[in-house]
Amino acid sequence: MDAQQFLAEFGHIANAPGGVARLRGLVLHLAITGKLVQQIPTEEHAEILLERMKLTATKLYSKKRREQKKQHNEQQVFTNNSLPNGWALVDLGDLGDWGAGSTPSRSNSTYYGGGIPWFKSGELKADYITKSEECVSELALKECSLRLNSPGDVLIAMYGANIGQASIVEVKSTTNQAICACTPHEGLNNRFLLLLLRALQDYFINLGAGGAQPNISKEKIVATSVGLPPEKEQSRIVAKVDELMALCDKLEFQQQQRRSLQNNLRQSTLQAVAASTSPRELQANWTRLADNFGRLFNGPEDVGELRKLILDLAVSGYLTQHEESDEPAADLLDKLLSAKQKLMAKGTVKHRKPVKAEELQETIIPVHWETITLDEAISTIDAGWSPACLPSARGDDSKWGILKTTSVQTLQFLPHEHKELPASLEPRPQYEVQVGDILITRAGPKNRVGICCVVDQAPPRLMISDKLIRFHIVDDLIDARFVALCLSAGESGRILERLKSGMAESQMNISQDKLRAITIPLPPLPEQLRLLAKIEALMRVIDKLEQQLHDETDLGRRFAVAAFSSITGITAESEENEPLKAPKTELIAPLRLGTPPSTKEQAPLAAILAHQNGEMAAKDLWQRFGGEIDAFYAQLKLEVDKGWILEPEVAKMRQLETA
Repeated sequence: MDAQQFLAEFGHIANAPGGVARLRGLVLHLAITGKLVQQIPTEEHAEILLERMKLTATKLYSKKRREQKKQHNEQQVFTNNSLPNGWALVDLGDLGDWGAGSTPSRSNSTYYGGGIPWFKSGELKADYITKSEECVSELALKECSLRLNSPGDVLIAMYGANIGQASIVEVKSTTNQAICACTPHEGLNNRFLLLLLRALQDYFINLGAGGAQPNISKEKIVATSVGLPPEKEQSRIVAKVDELMALCDKLEFQQQQRRSLQNNLRQSTLQAVAASTSPRELQANWTRLADNFGRLFNGPEDVGELRKLILDLAVSGYLTQHEESDEPAADLLDKLLSAKQKLMAKGTVKHRKPVKAEELQETIIPVHWETITLDEAISTIDAGWSPACLPSARGDDSKWGILKTTSVQTLQFLPHEHKELPASLEPRPQYEVQVGDILITRAGPKNRVGICCVVDQAPPRLMISDKLIRFHIVDDLIDARFVALCLSAGESGRILERLKSGMAESQMNISQDKLRAITIPLPPLPEQLRLLAKIEALMRVIDKLEQQLHDETDLGRRFAVAAFSSITGITAESEENEPLKAPKTELIAPLRLGTPPSTKEQAPLAAILAHQNGEMAAKDLWQRFGGEIDAFYAQLKLEVDKGWILEPEVAKMRQLETA
């Protein structure tokens, strides 16, 4: 199969999300199943090569060392029936000398700092590795039972998130106990062994045990049955894999270039819309954007820039038009300032120290708009209380809770984001959140400071924390939602971003005084309402476009998964709400009852088997179980691990029909 044929057969997978990674997996699958290059009948059969390997092992290694593998993996990838002509079915343990590493005692400083690389599982990333982060001494090799690996040995990770990662070491070295190493027997191409191990990575992961730190033993690795091609065919396979992997690299680079160009074009188009200086120019630039939407937006993640543009245009006055019946913004400004003076005179509103206004310098607002500082517009402003709370949210609204900063999202209030106040503490009702409160986060990581929203629903007995600033506008003469909008977009939003301070980005803040200094645009109140309605309508359109992009992306991804599964027979990964999920696989052998669980144990599958004379086909057991296929497999794995159900004896697999 040459590169042209490969692209013709499988190129449609490449353009799907994660498609190139799928192609790489497909290359490896085709390689280890004998479907990548042609078999040549005149070449020496792999069985003869295998006999030579066994003879070599007899001469080089003791009987105890040769026979240290006794485990048999019940579930295998290969059977004799699945191998091409000329191949032999072998255990990985027959292909070389395998051994795991170890960790010298840290208390002996003479063991470390020598000149022998000591590899850990996280370092097995490249095809070839030469340098390790840490080295050990010759003394450590002698006294700590460390395996000395030779150049050309193949290493595979056995623990944690790196299970199944493999590399070829090019220097004399050793490893810790998380790595198993193999010195290939003569006649085994170490590059072929490398790609074989990489192709089996998912198999090894599924074979692993453990929870937070999963692992697979050396015994399970060496007991894995694989197909061994003739020696010359191994070289042809390796060369073809290199060729096709280079093609995948090229495809990936082209995709990155295309994506970069698309991003630049999208940003340029959005900037042109944002920089429009007249309604006519805005209409022309917007039309250009709409006409090229499919070319400019590749996935739902791109739509965030469009949402931001809408908000920026809104606070710059481009989304609405002046109506003669509107009360002039100048009159609204006078009314606000006058109302605040009266409230201050009555003592209803506090006198606060003056702040230097952060004026709008970049924005050209419509001539019928005005500007106002938050200091001039705010009637009340405060922050809340942050006592030590219980770790979770309250069970019902009869209890008190403290809002977390995550309750405030950009233009969205999430009241469920709170913690329960301990019953031992007296609540402070003055901090109870109310509908219409404008909230802004004042402390936290930089990207979470200055987030603003309006409370649109206020379950009782929820209090603001001291990391939230709450404020109100004099006599509600400016719509609270418009104020939150101004602090989330346009120049006012950029001023807020600039006013954040702190020693590190992980802990920033903005003070009430700095917040009061910010200037916002002030349209007539009726125009504020029209503008907010316009934004809502546009966001509904964008929501539909985003969903369309999401559906297209998801369909492409699911198509690639299904295509990969149908070609390879390898089960696609399980995902929630996956209507095109590739069917799971099922062991043809029947499932048999193992050690009966006690009546206290939750073992529904074993209970069904017990009522069926202790044996059933897996498909029949699943149907009687009556749950989702993923739940069935999870329960089956649990009961097999417990020994209540015996591991199936037959390794051959077929597709499970989900009728």
